[in-house]
Amino acid sequence: MGKIIAVANQKGGVGKTTTCVNLAASLAATKRKVLLIDLDPQGNATMGSGVDKYEVENTAYELLVEEKPFAEIVIKNTIGKYDLIAGNGDVTAAEIKLMEFYAREIRLRNALAPIKDDYDFIFIDCPPSLNMLTVNAMSAADSVLVPMQCEYYALEGLTALIDTITKLGAMVNPTLSIEGILRTMYDPRNRLSNDVSDQLKQHFGEKVYRTVIPRNVRLAEAPSFGAPAMYYDKSSAGAKAYLALAGEIIRRAEQQTQPKQA
Repeated sequence: MGKIIAVANQKGGVGKTTTCVNLAASLAATKRKVLLIDLDPQGNATMGSGVDKYEVENTAYELLVEEKPFAEIVIKNTIGKYDLIAGNGDVTAAEIKLMEFYAREIRLRNALAPIKDDYDFIFIDCPPSLNMLTVNAMSAADSVLVPMQCEYYALEGLTALIDTITKLGAMVNPTLSIEGILRTMYDPRNRLSNDVSDQLKQHFGEKVYRTVIPRNVRLAEAPSFGAPAMYYDKSSAGAKAYLALAGEIIRRAEQQTQPKQA
């Protein structure tokens, strides 16, 4: 049974899209079937997947607003070996058009219901704001993965984000949970990074992934070449970190399903 994970943080520049692209590619490399949905009008996840957001014919707009069949919209087997529903400026119009619809909060959930079990993991790259697109992502998701930098303001913003997720879950998706908190752009030489990291582990315990994503030039360069880091430089620290994170997520998913099967 497929797992839908929204990757969200109201703060921009925390490595949200980088996480979506590289985690999708890393899980696909372990022979998992993965779908990435780019719900951010900036279309960075689309470009990072090697797809030109200016040339693409169908995007998340067609999925949410026009209700086109999934098979007509999905881009199969991108450079990262995962499937993609692209995003670009048209997705901004989707947010406006959604306001006209009844049950607008659950249109993405309804669109994904027929194909959810075709994938092991579905990742949704959310915009860095709480809007109708993010609400749709939270409504469709089983859980939320939160990337964050180990900085004071990020820690303060995390409390607000968790509160938002809890309230949103109560309204549109009572089973929504926190998948995990991912420390990104991590520099172990920085005392503040270590202090914030310790506070995260103290407050959120096992929800904090053991894997940390380091500051890495190759991770930053890869999107300009239209490829995930593991296909740009597989020996880089960033590529190795996301492979490690993929392993951690698989282990967690297996642990969660074992009690249900028993």
